[in-house]
Amino acid sequence: MNRIILLFSISILFINCKTKEPQNQTVITSDIHSFWKAYDQIILSQDTSIQYQLLDSLFFRKGTAGLKAIRQARNYTPQDYLNSINDYPKFWSSIRENTLKADQISLEIESGIDKLRELYPELKLAKIYFTIGAFRTPGTTIDSLVLIGSEISMADSKTITDEFPEELSHLKTHYASNPKNHLVFLNVHEYIHTQQNPREFNILSLTIYEGIAEFISTIALNIDSPNPQIEHGKNNAKRIREVFEKEMFYPNNRYKWLDGNAPNEFGMRDLGYYVGFQISENFYNQAKNKEVAIKQMIELDYTNESEIESFVKKANYFSAPLDTLYATFENSRPRVVGIRQFKNGSQNVNPNIKEITVDFSEPLNGHNTGVDFGDLGQGSFPKNSINGRYWSKDNTSWTISVELEPDKRYQLLISNNFRTTESVPLKPLLIDFKTKE
Repeated sequence: MNRIILLFSISILFINCKTKEPQNQTVITSDIHSFWKAYDQIILSQDTSIQYQLLDSLFFRKGTAGLKAIRQARNYTPQDYLNSINDYPKFWSSIRENTLKADQISLEIESGIDKLRELYPELKLAKIYFTIGAFRTPGTTIDSLVLIGSEISMADSKTITDEFPEELSHLKTHYASNPKNHLVFLNVHEYIHTQQNPREFNILSLTIYEGIAEFISTIALNIDSPNPQIEHGKNNAKRIREVFEKEMFYPNNRYKWLDGNAPNEFGMRDLGYYVGFQISENFYNQAKNKEVAIKQMIELDYTNESEIESFVKKANYFSAPLDTLYATFENSRPRVVGIRQFKNGSQNVNPNIKEITVDFSEPLNGHNTGVDFGDLGQGSFPKNSINGRYWSKDNTSWTISVELEPDKRYQLLISNNFRTTESVPLKPLLIDFKTKE
């Protein structure tokens, strides 16, 4: 009986030790070691169910709060991990040694955080987790957790990328820049994000959010940004500003300026980092009290429009005030100039019409469309067939087939997802009418 109690106690102790994380440690790297233990077992089997069990028991269940958080932040599924393990064996072999050096760089990172604290004494404690993801982020944050995707951030020019598909082609350029040499900068940048306020983002505030972290990292570490977007941006400053001034008001434009591969005329992704960096640098340079400027930047309230506008005004980055730039944008937008079958707002529309055709002020791209419910909801949206939608030959009009009932009010929203070939979005129009009895 005593032996059973002793064995039970040892088991409880083992479980507790296995899941406990260091309380006073800033940089935690245990996920990397767990990943490689799982990896070595997974590659020995071709049975996907066994592979899943090994991934779950040896990696997920032994994972830190950081592993759980990065999976949440980037929606990593078990299949994402297994696909990457099975599809890119040469890659994993080439990066293994680099990832296992995470422990060695911990002291350098903590030194970088200390330098940041000298610049911003109010710095709150955060934890840095070096973990393994599936190619969706080199680093991100959730609350007070810095989450480092080591499969991206610890690569170098020797990392093998021959197996990568087209959607990962951007990593080839990134790896060629030897990101493993810039881990201290990356971690200081991400650590700053843990200090910034909760936010609701449009593209302007998001570029400022990223640019502040990038710029303050250069001040804290007294080095230039290692990210090529900053130098490239400064070399093309005027044209980048011109394009951003117009496109910052576009809907769904994040992936053209940040964290995406949408093509642009500059041949480099993520140039929003430069825009935000330059705004931040301008703000800092005009400030008489640099310490106060650093504090203001880190504590900027992204939910306060007037505070953001004041920050931008002091930075004096744009060629005109935001209101003026927005008015220029609005005036440039295409619009719906008419409905062929009836006048919008009509109360006696013939219920026998089978199509609604909208005419535009200029040709659109003939591809992107968007119709939605009005305020009255789905019940007031006309019945229609997805196959009964078509463009005119010159793309100046678009038609949707409809089935209408007598004496009924209808609404359909022609949304700003319609756009020109230059991606200028259409001014939305709510079509609201009633059929006669």
